[in-house]
Amino acid sequence: MVKSFLLVLAVIRHSETCALVRAILEDAGHRFIATEEYSQAQLLLDNGLDPDLVLVEPAEGLSEKLQYLRLVKVARGAGVCVIAGMGDARLREEARELGVRHFLIRPVTRNDVESMVEELRGPSPALPPDHNGCAAAPIASTVDFVNADSSQCPLIEELGDDRFFLAASPAMLEIHRQARLLADIDVTVLILGESGTGKEVIANLIHKHSKRSRQKLLSVNCAALPAELLESELFGHRQGAFTGATKDRAGRFEQANRGTLLLDEIGEISAPLQAKLLHVLQDGQFTRLGGEESTRVDVRILAATNVEMETALKEKTFREDLYYRLSAFTISVPPLRERREEIPYLVEETIRRAPGEIKSGGNFSFSSRLMDAALFYDWRGNLRELRNFVTRTIIMRDQDAAVRELEAKIAARNAGSQPVAQPAAAYCSGMRSVVRDLKDRAEVKMIQEALDASGWNRRHAAQNLNISYRALLYKIQQHRLSPRMARSAN
Repeated sequence: MVKSFLLVLAVIRHSETCALVRAILEDAGHRFIATEEYSQAQLLLDNGLDPDLVLVEPAEGLSEKLQYLRLVKVARGAGVCVIAGMGDARLREEARELGVRHFLIRPVTRNDVESMVEELRGPSPALPPDHNGCAAAPIASTVDFVNADSSQCPLIEELGDDRFFLAASPAMLEIHRQARLLADIDVTVLILGESGTGKEVIANLIHKHSKRSRQKLLSVNCAALPAELLESELFGHRQGAFTGATKDRAGRFEQANRGTLLLDEIGEISAPLQAKLLHVLQDGQFTRLGGEESTRVDVRILAATNVEMETALKEKTFREDLYYRLSAFTISVPPLRERREEIPYLVEETIRRAPGEIKSGGNFSFSSRLMDAALFYDWRGNLRELRNFVTRTIIMRDQDAAVRELEAKIAARNAGSQPVAQPAAAYCSGMRSVVRDLKDRAEVKMIQEALDASGWNRRHAAQNLNISYRALLYKIQQHRLSPRMARSAN
């Protein structure tokens, strides 16, 4: 059977090679997911990602080579292509022994990639037997699930200092696309969103992909300092400018010259400082506190705030001219409760990155019951609250107590809200609404029965329902199902 599009998972070390392969595949309509480490690719495969092709470029180190071997073995249900150099004959031989039959030799060319894709899209010959004498699994013959569930495939990008950007929802994938588009456009960006949604992470993402990425990204929390100290922090001061100013000091604008400056919580600055900041943004120069000479800098400004800017503009607490100067490009970050499909991935990444002393040297994972509770909880503190909860749960090693904590908060939330009215056929306008209502009811019944039959083992239930694990998680959240609801329905 000839395939229309492929889902490709890649671990490619050379950025130029990765960019070329990505461009070729995405131009042809294929979906390309790149990870920087083998452990990330392993995590995606372990969580149900089912690619048609896995592209791997082994590193030189022994530990990473062992990771590469494990990844090839796990991914053998898909097509595996190894990227190697002309002199890597030993590596290619080892790969062939593992059942790999596709290779790209550096430097990779467009013709090489297109030829490999054409071979994958056609009928697949049998693979050679493995070390146990069993034939290797053939390449999957269909990728119909890609369009239906592509948003459930997470994108994880490392940003340094143990920061990472994760996107599995359409909104966050779009934010990643916007950050890439801003790479060569040196404009100010205003990042809006609730506290804890990851605005600073997005600022790091924008800086990483910008032409200033070789220079510093500095950050100033505008809400953490009083107006007088904040002015000195931003613009610097001369000796004797105020009590305690014992020597000249450069401000953040000078320190970030040719780089990027993030003005976090920009909505909290005073009116006089807003006026001075507007002047700097307009002509790129300022005067140190207590100084007379002007200083000119070349800085790219990113700003972030959890303040409702429409309200601030209406109430005259934020200058309109400064707002329009800052918002040449605006990114609105959704709260975590509006992208719940990312919660399991964020939990797993937080656990994986936790220090060894916190995990006591052992493996740790959320139980199905605890993950269900995490999916239902609203996380008003967003990523910060989730990260703290996961860390606390790892330390305490009491998942039952963690479940009770979340269930109590969920119950308190539900007690303070009005019950959701059930859809009634009498109020449905036309046949489409009636059919949609019947479909939803049938879907809820099927999912409940499958979950009950599996003892609420969601992976088994997803297999019985013939849907992906992530799609089932979304349906559970969409219909607000829980083990308690499933038992009471019987």
